[in-house]
Amino acid sequence: MSSEVAARHDAKKLVRSPSGLRMVPEHRAFGSPFGLEEPQWVPDKECPRCMQCDAKFDFLTRKHHCRRCGKCFCDKCCRQKVPLRRMCFVDPVRQCAACALVSHREAEFYDKQLKVLLDGATFLVTFGNSERSEAMVCRLSSNQRYLLLDGDSRHEIEISHIATVQILTEGFPPGGSNARATGMSLQYTTPGAEGMTQLKLTAWEDANASKRQSTAWLAAMHKAAKLLYESRDQ
Repeated sequence: MSSEVAARHDAKKLVRSPSGLRMVPEHRAFGSPFGLEEPQWVPDKECPRCMQCDAKFDFLTRKHHCRRCGKCFCDKCCRQKVPLRRMCFVDPVRQCAACALVSHREAEFYDKQLKVLLDGATFLVTFGNSERSEAMVCRLSSNQRYLLLDGDSRHEIEISHIATVQILTEGFPPGGSNARATGMSLQYTTPGAEGMTQLKLTAWEDANASKRQSTAWLAAMHKAAKLLYESRDQ
């Protein structure tokens, strides 16, 4: 892909919706796979009372819509303004308590773990059933749409084509407090090919710094996979 075409794909525009200002991709198909669509607001006529505390709306008790779930609440139950980056809002937006809690947790991904994914880490990479592994730097593309693998060869995997993500651990019990992430197994589809392709990443053991970087990258990718599945279930 040429730099000019890539720039067009990554171009963004400022739009105003009933929920607020959003900086969205000019082409919807090129949006982040971790993004969420704005919800349809519950019509005013269908919510005469707060959907949390059941307070009746009137001249003094005003009605507000949560920008994340679209439900109706009174000011007391929907007063928090929290960043909602998965919907590309420019400024913090009004959310109910339950949604605000989720958005706060997601903020850690955007503030910390996304940077780890963009910086990348070194792994031993094995494709399919091959017995040959190659040392490659794995990182997330700047538009969040591709997993890039660079070594003697170069590969791009579209994030939206990833079907399963499994973290590989060592230690006992599996997944317990003593378990340590050592790698990751991915299954993804390739346009024009039948079935799934498998990819295995094993943490690079060359140096302690590289090992820590690989472990942090695996943890960040695990969180990214959860957001990806949530986007698909929306």
